[in-house]
Amino acid sequence: MRRQNFRAGVLTIAPILIGVVPFGIIAGVAAVESGLSSLQAIVFSPVVFAGASQLAAYELIGRDAAVVVIVATVVVINSRFVMYSASLAPHFVSATTPQKLATSYLLTDQAFAVWIIRYGREDESTELKLAYYFGAALALFVTWQSSTIVGVVLGSGIPPEWSLDFAIPLVFLALLFPAITDRATSVAAIVGGLTAVVAQPLAYNLGLPLAAVVGIATGLIAESRR
Repeated sequence: MRRQNFRAGVLTIAPILIGVVPFGIIAGVAAVESGLSSLQAIVFSPVVFAGASQLAAYELIGRDAAVVVIVATVVVINSRFVMYSASLAPHFVSATTPQKLATSYLLTDQAFAVWIIRYGREDESTELKLAYYFGAALALFVTWQSSTIVGVVLGSGIPPEWSLDFAIPLVFLALLFPAITDRATSVAAIVGGLTAVVAQPLAYNLGLPLAAVVGIATGLIAESRR
């Protein structure tokens, strides 16, 4: 049964991985263009393992920003994972410490989205939930790291007309629409999206966590008024 759930996680996230590939290639190219060596770029990816944060970090590295600014920016962008973790925590209370550490390390927008869409509506044992999660999360991890290495190897040799950067918003849009299932989630998505656009000029990418908080708050208000 665990193997079936693991395989189900892989199959569920598979369509999303099509968009992750060009995203990862872009990250690899950006790492090289920021001034990192090929080895540094390849090592940096699994250490940070967060697409949006990696791109922001590479941009700051290329500008010779202070280490504290780079770290602070990455922390701010990744602050959304605190909310993801809080949502997952009740489901994995009985998991072992190594399992919890692995779950937190492999946590991504994509893995969280496919997992919560399934287990927001049904329940199973912790073992089966973990198997499904690790199937999705590990599939994404392998795809991301492989794609990043391809980008590092290719460097700036990718023709601009390929427009691979267009894949980045598509990856997140693919996660958004399946999660919109009622009025509350629709309100949260619209308000959060608009807030992100308006708050985009804020320093250190503070617009992202602000949009998440505002979106969640309005979604909860809409839910309470049903």
